[in-house]
Amino acid sequence: MDDATSQRSSEAEAAARQARFGTLPEPVRLEDTVEERAATTPDPARTAYNQDEWLVRYCL
Repeated sequence: MDDATSQRSSEAEAAARQARFGTLPEPVRLEDTVEERAATTPDPARTAYNQDEWLVRYCL
């Protein structure tokens, strides 16, 4: 290879490298990196306690 051909190939390689690695990827928001999921299914009996009902049953 002569100098002109090797220079053109190195310029082409540099252009390909710049096209592939020349820019940084878009930033990822923190909200997009975390997935929230309930560990267990909600139990309706757990939140069924009513403090006022207890007062009415036992205190009146």
